[in-house]
Amino acid sequence: MRIGNKRYWWFQLCGWGAFVLVHLFFTWTFGEMETEKKVRMFFSRIGIFVLTGLVVTHIMRMVILRTNLLQKRLEKQIFRFSVITAVFTLIGSTIIILLHRRFNYLNKEQVELYESGGVVLLIAINAFNVFIYYSIWNGIYFMYHYIDKSQKQQLDTLQLESLVKELELKTIKAHINPHFIFNALNSIRALVDENPQRARQAITELSTILRSSMQSEKTEAVAMEKELDIVKDYLALENMRFEDRLRIEYEIDGDTLNLPVPPMMLQTLVENAIKHGISKQVQGGVVRIVSSLEDNLHVLSVQNTGKLNGATTGVLSEEEAIGRGFGLSSTTNRLSLLYGNKASFEIKQVNPTLVEARVTIPVDAA
Repeated sequence: MRIGNKRYWWFQLCGWGAFVLVHLFFTWTFGEMETEKKVRMFFSRIGIFVLTGLVVTHIMRMVILRTNLLQKRLEKQIFRFSVITAVFTLIGSTIIILLHRRFNYLNKEQVELYESGGVVLLIAINAFNVFIYYSIWNGIYFMYHYIDKSQKQQLDTLQLESLVKELELKTIKAHINPHFIFNALNSIRALVDENPQRARQAITELSTILRSSMQSEKTEAVAMEKELDIVKDYLALENMRFEDRLRIEYEIDGDTLNLPVPPMMLQTLVENAIKHGISKQVQGGVVRIVSSLEDNLHVLSVQNTGKLNGATTGVLSEEEAIGRGFGLSSTTNRLSLLYGNKASFEIKQVNPTLVEARVTIPVDAA
């Protein structure tokens, strides 16, 4: 909780200040401030009420923030706000009655009730008024953050839609390397005479990849299983070109197959593994695709034989990877918009001969 939140304190001061002015107006209007004693009594009592209200509502706000209440589901928020209001109403009412007693600000009836052992009843009676104002305070606080959160969500949605429209025009260029298409077509042409059945299958695989690429930016996420099917088609085409130089391994946790992932993200990671890794190895190498669950995170990893050229630390951040031509800007932009800072991406040198591109996505954000 930030003490220096100026907007919050301005709202506090303006709110309680308006409370004082409204009560001053009605008290004056109804002629209840004719004497100096009544004036002093009015400002003393309302001063205690306002100071108590400032302190108690501020502590109430701390509890709301510390319990992360504003991030809960709407039903839980309403219920817990009601409970918090009731609890702090009793606290505030008790403090007010005790201070009124301490400084002799109780009226005659209240003094008699207090001295006759009716302290709890006196607090309960006073709590009714306190509850009304604390409920108003919490209602305003809740509505302010609810509206603010809705506006931020709408802004994020607009940003995502804007990005989608921009990326739709660049889908083929962003996701499918033109060289890959030419290589695939050349490989298919070579198969037409010697293996027509495989050639027909390859055309179907290429068509599936192109169709998925064209449609990928129209949806925010697809099932991991569907994404994996696209990758298998892609690798089948690349296998025609690399033959024995390309070895493929899968380590897929079955529990991750239904989890949503940004479309074409895995295919992009695999494409870069081949382009920047396998294609540069005379003896070829391995591409290993890993999908697992770790601490409520969906971890997607693509490992390939190769080295991070020019990497001094053995790890490339998102920005460095993009800057070095890994072509992952669309993936990182979508990760940022869909999951904020809860998702992460890095490319690192796992060992002297193995590079890993690793993406983590929060499962509960799906």
